[in-house]
Amino acid sequence: MIHKYKLSGYNVLLDVNSNGVHIVDDLTYDLLDNVAPPFEEKCPEGVLNKLSKLYDRTEVEECYAEIVELYKDQILFSEDDYEKYANTSVASPIKSMCLHVSHDCNLRCKYCFASTGDFGGGRMLMDLETGKKAIDFLLKMSAERKYLELDFFGGEPLMNYGVVKEIVAYAREEEKKVDKHIRFTMTTNGMLLTEEKMEFINDEMSNVVLSIDGRKEVNDRMRPRVDGSGSYDRIVENFKKFVPMRGDKDYYVRGTYTKYNLDFSEDVMHLYELGFDQISVEPVTADPKMPYAITDGDLPKIFKEYEILADKISKIRSEGKFINFFHFMLDLDAGPCAIKRLKGCGSGNEYVAVSPDGYIYPCHQFVGIDKFKMGNVNDGTFNYDMKNEFAHAHIYTKPDCIKCWAKFFCSGGCNANNYLYTGDIHTSYKLACEIQKKRLECAILLKALEKMDTAE
Repeated sequence: MIHKYKLSGYNVLLDVNSNGVHIVDDLTYDLLDNVAPPFEEKCPEGVLNKLSKLYDRTEVEECYAEIVELYKDQILFSEDDYEKYANTSVASPIKSMCLHVSHDCNLRCKYCFASTGDFGGGRMLMDLETGKKAIDFLLKMSAERKYLELDFFGGEPLMNYGVVKEIVAYAREEEKKVDKHIRFTMTTNGMLLTEEKMEFINDEMSNVVLSIDGRKEVNDRMRPRVDGSGSYDRIVENFKKFVPMRGDKDYYVRGTYTKYNLDFSEDVMHLYELGFDQISVEPVTADPKMPYAITDGDLPKIFKEYEILADKISKIRSEGKFINFFHFMLDLDAGPCAIKRLKGCGSGNEYVAVSPDGYIYPCHQFVGIDKFKMGNVNDGTFNYDMKNEFAHAHIYTKPDCIKCWAKFFCSGGCNANNYLYTGDIHTSYKLACEIQKKRLECAILLKALEKMDTAE
């Protein structure tokens, strides 16, 4: 399978199964519209006659011969070697946890998938004993895996800061006993950041996700405080103080764009101009009846905006400056392992979420949906059948993914969004797919141009 497209004046050709990317001339691009395996020894006469109206006949013949050689060398139309790995390592240990220490929030974001922080189950904070049992569960269920990950999540986790500190202290003692190491992260809106909290986070958190939507008017429209006032000024003040303190530790600012700011490249650039160079701005996922929801009719504008953003990022980098946009991150040389390409995030299998009352879910977006309760850390229950179901959710169990050129990059998309918007984790959420494919096209071209510049 191949995928080809035109972007920013370039003809881009992707060999899907090998991840090989080629910048090709017009003749090659047009010829591939007319020929495909199995190839004849010579270019078919009908194809020659058709393309000879636009190109020199001899050049068409030579180009066809080159395509055939690339096919024989498994550079184009290469075989799919991944399917045989699809059901490998289905009994993976649990290595990552999203720990919901707070089902409460000091903001009332209008698009919040978590029902403004309580996940539809009432506002509550996790107690220390439940947090300890969650740590015990992770250490036990990780089997022989040494390096683990835990994200403190909410709502707003800093509303339960004291318990967060105690959970970290407990985990540091327990991990020593079993020769493991937990990599802690946190997702925060930053409203409650103080210098003392910043120091603790920088000491203990390997990565921090900082929530802000971009320009003041965009952020404050969708992310008000409980009293309805804007949150932008406080967030920016705290983040601008906090990020320089991170030093070489990871962070990124993470925003959401809606129908109200389809010019979201302006928000990315605004965040960059504020001094943040690790940025993610993602599309809202919402009931299409909501006024801010993105719908199919918005896709042309969104596609154009990603092209604009790619051009802006390319210009910044060409000036020797650094900016990293999360959804344009791509490794064409190595990238994730075969299993990761097939199964994506590992929700419900390698990754689980734990609510303040101890219930275990396949991931943070399933929290609050009773049918997806996998057990509870307080009573030691766990549904291995559900874990097995998620372990077998991969691109070859998702019919739309099998024939999609982007499958090895998106790995089947988000299981939670698939369920929430189609009713089945194995059925692709089409709107998200289309946006993802456009981001990938931009990312592939950016990476190919970088490699070309390096080669020169």
